[in-house]
Amino acid sequence: MSLFRLDASIRTEGSHSRAVADIVESVWREEAPDAVVTRRQIGVEPLPSTLWATAVSANQVPASERSAEECDAAEVATALADELLEADALLFAVPIYNFGVSQHFKAWVDVLMTDPRVAGRGGQPLTGKPAVLVVVRGGAYGPGTPREGWDHATGWMRRILEDVWKLDLKVVELEFTLVGVNPALDEFKDMAREMRRSANALAAEHGRHLAGLAVR
Repeated sequence: MSLFRLDASIRTEGSHSRAVADIVESVWREEAPDAVVTRRQIGVEPLPSTLWATAVSANQVPASERSAEECDAAEVATALADELLEADALLFAVPIYNFGVSQHFKAWVDVLMTDPRVAGRGGQPLTGKPAVLVVVRGGAYGPGTPREGWDHATGWMRRILEDVWKLDLKVVELEFTLVGVNPALDEFKDMAREMRRSANALAAEHGRHLAGLAVR
């Protein structure tokens, strides 16, 4: 049994998305303590901003006619796709920055979509693969909040992971991580504490679900 884990946080210390994903991984590991975990840290080791365009251009010419840069880009896209296809289970930890999709996660998806297997040409080999998406938001964007509807990331990520790649996806969402950091949010400390407790419990539940599906 193997796990692919992607972290999009730009922080290694104090990262809330990593902390929640750690719970998912630790519970998953209870089923397979010696299993292989492949990690990709796109927040601290981002893909080059020019990689996607180069990978796209590589697909438009025969392999024998590609430039050195196009060959390299195509190789990276293949390697990224192999990481997903070869894993038994998938874990994505993605914080929301400035109300939208992390640029690093978007770049990763864009490059992956240049691989014909992941793009779904002739079928979708990721169909039904168990996966967990951890989404972390500094504020609160639920119904009735002043910034309801400001989360422009979660819906898009679910469309890619669920509808395009057809993963068997579970989602853990944690809000109000800026409580305790931004004094203007101090009045929400109790609410933030309960949100974290609920998110951690759900992360453990999804870790068990991930392990159960991966070992079938």
